Amino acid sequence: MTGIQELLLSRIRDVADHPEPGVVFKDITPLLADPAAFTALTDALADVAERTGATKVVGLEARGFILGAPVALRSGLGFVPVRKAGKLPGATLGQAYDLEYGSAEIEVHAEDLRADDRVLIVDDVLATGGTAEAAVQLIRRAGAQVAGLAVLMELGFLDGRARLEPALAGAPLEALLTV
Repeated sequence: MTGIQELLLSRIRDVADHPEPGVVFKDITPLLADPAAFTALTDALADVAERTGATKVVGLEARGFILGAPVALRSGLGFVPVRKAGKLPGATLGQAYDLEYGSAEIEVHAEDLRADDRVLIVDDVLATGGTAEAAVQLIRRAGAQVAGLAVLMELGFLDGRARLEPALAGAPLEALLTV
C-alpha cells in the first residue's frame, strides 16, 4: 500500500448499520474535512485525468460532484454534472438503469459535451456499477468519448468492475482504493 493509499484509507470511517442493518457505510466526510487528504485525493484523480487525455470531467451525483469539480479545476478541464432525473433545468439527455430494487434515471445537458470531448467519469465509490454504466452510456449517447472512470474506492466484493469493463470497451477503470 502506498503512502497516499494509507492516508486516504485512514480518513475513511466505517459506519455500521447505515443506511440499513447489516451494511457498513464507508463515510468519506473525514477525508474531505482533512485538507492534506483531500488535496492528495484531488491530485491523484487529476493525474488520472492527465494520463487518460481527458478534456472534460463528469461528476456523478452527489459525491462525484465534490470530487470531480476540484479535479477538473486542478486539471484545467471543464466540469459537467450528471444528475438524478428532474434536477437539471432545460433540455436534457437521460439514461435509465436498474437498481437492486427498482430503477433510476440520470441526466446531463447534452450541449455540455461535444464529439471531440474525452470524458473522465469521477465518483466516490464503485459498488455494483449500475450508475457508472449508465453514465458511460449517457456520455456516448451525447456524442462524446469515454476516456475512463476514476473512483476513490471500489467495493470489490460487489463485482461492479466485471459489470463495467464491457461497457468501458477498453477505457481504463482506476480505483485508488479497493476494499
